Amino acid sequence: MNNFKIKIKKLNKNAKIPVRATNGSAGLDLAACIDAPIVINPGDLAVVPTGLAIELPTPELAAFVYARSGLGVKHGICLSNGVGVIDSDYRGEIKVGLCNVSAASYTVNPGDRIAQLVVAPVLLPQIEEVAELNDTQRSGGGFGSSGK
Repeated sequence: MNNFKIKIKKLNKNAKIPVRATNGSAGLDLAACIDAPIVINPGDLAVVPTGLAIELPTPELAAFVYARSGLGVKHGICLSNGVGVIDSDYRGEIKVGLCNVSAASYTVNPGDRIAQLVVAPVLLPQIEEVAELNDTQRSGGGFGSSGK
């Protein structure tokens, strides 16, 4: 399913069209489209614009915004919503919610790579309400029920 295109529109002349860092990269790097640095203090949240909007060609695709592992591991900068979901019918600006879980302030500068965009297929199941579900060995066992 690699033979499709996503349309990308610059909403700001300073926006950077996302690219893959290497041929093997799954994600396209999203950059901060800001006029001045943003300081994210420990425990704080920030919404960082990318200056971009996208058009996915079909409802069977969605775009997902993931954290950059280097920012998370080295600096404690994570996505405030875990993973961002961009539905196929969304045409607004892609903005990245960042949070600082470290003990030090972090500065996002204009043009910094702040997240990665991954396009993936989405299953669109029909929903059937039932009175009972099939039983399994695990059944209703929750957190930790399958072992350490």
